[in-house]
Amino acid sequence: MHSLIVVAHPNPHSLTHAVASRIGDAVRAAGTGHTVEIADLAAEGFDPRFNPADNALFHQTAAAPADVAAEHARLDRADVLVLVYPLYWWSFPALLKGWVDRVFTQGWAYADTPDGKVTKKMQRLQVHLVGLGGAGAEMIERRGYGAAMKTQIDMGIFDYCGAQVLSSTLLLESDSGAAEAHLRTAADIGRTIGVSAAA
Repeated sequence: MHSLIVVAHPNPHSLTHAVASRIGDAVRAAGTGHTVEIADLAAEGFDPRFNPADNALFHQTAAAPADVAAEHARLDRADVLVLVYPLYWWSFPALLKGWVDRVFTQGWAYADTPDGKVTKKMQRLQVHLVGLGGAGAEMIERRGYGAAMKTQIDMGIFDYCGAQVLSSTLLLESDSGAAEAHLRTAADIGRTIGVSAAA
């Protein structure tokens, strides 16, 4: 099996990057031959802006732009997708949201049918979501942010395309000394993914 870990944070020394690396290390350490690729969207300079070429692809009047086609190929190689990101305004950062906007395209991730139904084309993909935030769990629950993110991300993106979200983890209070605990959780997530390759 092969995992693609996508990380979206501008600082390569951030806890977000450390969590992504720890997950990857734990997947490899499981010893099942499960391979890992880390896609650092900021370092790679991925352009998140949905542009006229993307619009043409949506309307099926042009082929995928080269950068989108490259991401399709990278995802086609993956059995597991892990997204690791900081929470910005209770969602993905713009860089990661733009990656989803441009890459999870009509005709590739899903297909609208003439009868108004949707064909889900990513059913083979297993997904793990890992969001890091500075707020505490009590505030997340009190304001309903956790449920809102599950509706928007887990259901609105991945279920729509047929991908199965196997875990959706919020690593909270990241600004107040929880880093070591979060890195241990990241290792647990990676071990779970790695062991699943042998199942």
